[in-house]
Amino acid sequence: MSSLRVFVTAILLAFFVSACTVQKSPITGSKRAYGYSWQQEVKIGKEADQQIQQQYGVYDDEEVQQYVDRIGQEVLEVSHMRREDTDPKYRETEFHFRVLNSPVVNAFALPGGYIYVTRGLLAHLKNEAQLAMVLGHEIAHVAARHASQRAFEQQLGQIALIGGAVAGEELLGIPGQSVLQLGSQAAQFLFLSYGRDDERESDQLGVEYAAMKSYEAEDGAGFFSALERISEQSGQSIPSWQSSHPDPSERATRIPELADQWREKGYEQNIENTDEYMSTIDGIIYGENPREGFSEDGNFYHPDLKFQFDYPDNWEIVNQPTLVAAVNEDQDAISLMEIDSETDSPESSVMNYVSQEGFSVQSQNTTQQNGLNSYQALAIATTEDGTEYRFLVYAVDYDGNIYRFTNYSLAEKFDSYRTNFEQTSYSFSELNDQDKLNREPVRLQAQKVDRSQSLSRFTDNLPMDITAEDVAILNQIDVDATIEQGNWIKIPRQ
Repeated sequence: MSSLRVFVTAILLAFFVSACTVQKSPITGSKRAYGYSWQQEVKIGKEADQQIQQQYGVYDDEEVQQYVDRIGQEVLEVSHMRREDTDPKYRETEFHFRVLNSPVVNAFALPGGYIYVTRGLLAHLKNEAQLAMVLGHEIAHVAARHASQRAFEQQLGQIALIGGAVAGEELLGIPGQSVLQLGSQAAQFLFLSYGRDDERESDQLGVEYAAMKSYEAEDGAGFFSALERISEQSGQSIPSWQSSHPDPSERATRIPELADQWREKGYEQNIENTDEYMSTIDGIIYGENPREGFSEDGNFYHPDLKFQFDYPDNWEIVNQPTLVAAVNEDQDAISLMEIDSETDSPESSVMNYVSQEGFSVQSQNTTQQNGLNSYQALAIATTEDGTEYRFLVYAVDYDGNIYRFTNYSLAEKFDSYRTNFEQTSYSFSELNDQDKLNREPVRLQAQKVDRSQSLSRFTDNLPMDITAEDVAILNQIDVDATIEQGNWIKIPRQ
C-alpha cells in the first residue's frame, strides 16, 4: 500500500496546548498531567467521530459491525475503564467500536472511547482471539490517555501540519485536505505519534484484557507476523502503523511471553472462536471496492454514480468516500473532485469556492462539456506569507449532483499544468461501458477444509493481481503449507 504524500496548499495549521490538567490515571490511579481534561477528550472524540464516519465511510454490513462492537464491549468489561476502583468519570464513559470501509490493514483509537478497525484488518485476522487482542490494545490507548499525554509533553512547542506533507501512511491514505477538515484538535490527536513505550504498554494491557476474558492472547503474535510479511511484500514500512511502533517481530515474540505471565497467574486462555469469526467475515469485501470507484488505464470510473473522467499519465489517484484526488508525480499539482451538496448549480458551486477570503477571480464563464451544463473560474489565492496559487475551479451538473473539480498549483507553475487540469475536468461524462458498470468487488470466501490439501490447491483462478503469497498472508501460513482437514481457509473470489 503506497505512502502517498499529497501536495494540497501551503496552509499551516498550528495548534498550541495552552494549559494542562492534572487528573488520576485510569490505569494507575495516580495523578498525572495531561494536555486535556477527560471531558475535553470525550468532546473531541465525539466531534471527530462524526467526521471520520462521513469522510472514510463505515462498512455496510450490520452483522460485522455488531460483532465487532460486541467483542469490543466484552473486552472493555475487564479493562481499567470498568473496574470498581476506577473514577466514575471513566467508568461511565460510553465506548464505540466501528468498522471502517477501508482495505488498509489498520486499527486506531480517538480519545474519549472511539475505536476503529478496518475491513482490511478483519480480513487479515484468523480468529476472535486476535480481534480481542487488537481491540484490547486500542482500549488501552484510550485508558492510558496516551494522546493526551503526548499533547501535554508537546505543549511548549508547536504542532504543525503543513498541507498534505504528513497525511498518507499514518491513518488511511487520505489527502491532507481531508485531515485539515477535521479541525485543529482532532487533527492534532491523529498526528500525535505514540512512543514505543506507549505501544508496549498497550500491547501489555491488550494481552491482559484478552487473557482476562479467557482468549488465547498469544494468538495476537500471528497478526504481527502477518504485518511484518505485508511490510516485506510492499517494500515499505508497515502500512498504517506508525514508525514509532516497536518492530512487529519484537511484538510477535513478546506477546506470547506476556500471555504466559497471565497463564501463570491462573487465567486459563482457551477461547479462539474461529468458527464464529470466520462465519462473520465470510463474504467481506477484500481490497478496493470498484463499486465506489476505480482507476484503470488513465481513467477513473464510478459504477454506482455512473460517471467517468480522465487523468494525466503518471498522476496518482487517491479515492475516498467524499473526494477523488489526482496528484502529479512531483506532487506540486492536484485535481480534487468532490460532490458539492451545499449548492444547487455549477455557477454557485464555483463562485462559493472562489469567494473565500484571499481569492481574487481572474475570469469566469458558463461552459458545456459532453452535453453537461458547467461553469468555471480562474482565480489566484495568496497565503499570509505571500505565496501565490492559481486555481481552475470547474463544476458540472450531472444526474442530480453538482460535481466540482478544484485544480491548483503554485502560480508560476500553473501554465505548465493548465492543460492537465482542463483535460481532467472537461472529460467528466456519463459512464455507459457495461463492463465498467458491472464491475464487482472481490470478497473473501471462508470455508472449512473437508480434507487435508496444500494451499496451492486453493489458489487457482485467483482474481487479477492477487497472488498465492497474498492468500498465505491472509491466512497467516506459508505458501507451501498444508491446510489440515477441519481447519478454515480464506480465499479471495470474484
